Amino acid sequence: MAATAGWDWAGRRAIVTGGGRGIGRAIAEGLVAGGAEVHVFDPAGAEGPEGASMHAVDVTQPASVAQAVGGLGPVELLVNNAGITRDRSILRMTDDEWRQVIDVNLSGAFHMIRAVAPGMTGAGVGRIVNLVSINGLRGKFGQANYAASKGGLVALTKTAAREFGRKGVTVNAVAPGMVLTEMTMALAPELRQRALDESLLGRLPGVEDVAAAVLFLLSDRAAFITGQVLQVDAGQYV
Repeated sequence: MAATAGWDWAGRRAIVTGGGRGIGRAIAEGLVAGGAEVHVFDPAGAEGPEGASMHAVDVTQPASVAQAVGGLGPVELLVNNAGITRDRSILRMTDDEWRQVIDVNLSGAFHMIRAVAPGMTGAGVGRIVNLVSINGLRGKFGQANYAASKGGLVALTKTAAREFGRKGVTVNAVAPGMVLTEMTMALAPELRQRALDESLLGRLPGVEDVAAAVLFLLSDRAAFITGQVLQVDAGQYV
């Protein structure tokens, strides 16, 4: 990945949740290319990028997370990328659809942060990046659960940054808009066109563009950046 050229994570251990495909996979590949020891936490059966170790972990279950993290040793880099959608308008959304999205997108990230934080703060070094969304900043029709989970993750990012900053740990978020993935390419063309119409650049980013922002925040070049939300959305939400 050209965007990772010159970045060095040699000797550092990283966890990427949801790293089996899409943005998470691109992030994991970039970390591997930079020399990190990369561990991907994903549901059973997921295939990770070459050079990364796969772990079947349910991030919604605190015991599963604690056991997996505890078996690795010190972790210096964490990317909370795991996320799901269950789109439906508020009046039609079921309790399960609400809980499932909150549990994965928000509670899952909390479980991961809580599990790695003691090691990071004890060592005085750590980088945490959470994948949020512009829809967590602006809201989105039919995505009350998703927008709420991502908005909550923004608040969790800023709170963790305050709690861990004096202990050498930075915590930031990257907020994509629509990204050109296999999933979005399968959407109806009018939905992609709507995102294009919103964008100031007139084109949409790919997974490597989002991964580059995450990798920057994980690098030593971002040592004095914390508590921030970096939008990678081609100007969809300004």
